Amino acid sequence: MPKHTKREKKLVDYFKAQQGPKKFSDVVKEGFHPAYIHSLVKSGTLKKVDRGIYSLANAAELSQPDFVTAAIKVPKGVICLISALSFYQVTDEIPRWVDMALPKGGWENKVEHPPIRYFHFSEKAWEEGIEIHQLDKHPVKIYKLEKTLADCFKFRNRIGLDVATNALKEAIRTKKAKPQIIYDYAKICRVDKVMKPYLEALL
Repeated sequence: MPKHTKREKKLVDYFKAQQGPKKFSDVVKEGFHPAYIHSLVKSGTLKKVDRGIYSLANAAELSQPDFVTAAIKVPKGVICLISALSFYQVTDEIPRWVDMALPKGGWENKVEHPPIRYFHFSEKAWEEGIEIHQLDKHPVKIYKLEKTLADCFKFRNRIGLDVATNALKEAIRTKKAKPQIIYDYAKICRVDKVMKPYLEALL
């Protein structure tokens, strides 16, 4: 086991206490000099998970690397639409990017990896239905399924009406989502008139 300075040991303890991967800039904000991070990577104690993101070298590989990395790089973003449908396993679509929601006018962080597709929501629609899921010991914001289904109809012209309707059918069939709650979110997203005939046909 490599010998570490007192400060490097404190940094290792910080990673152990925080659990999960951490953003380089956040570690520096905690008062740790960048040199300590580079030294621990060189000694094999820390590993680079992605650009600007590090974790303990003996930490397990991330099961949801794109979601976790996107959540770290875009802290205000919320996993939405096709990415959220995939998370809840109600779509056959394979996401080519991570769909993330931002409030209208929110800054779109330039991220090389994973590819991110941004969607801007009104303030009320953005803040409703957010759930925090612990993925690989890191908090990731994802809209609950009922909210996601309403959002899919809201953005049906961008993701495809067939994607939205197929996900709705699957969510109802598997009883993963409650129709009344879907309709409540549909009203918030102002697609209740659009969704109502689809919901009625499935009940």
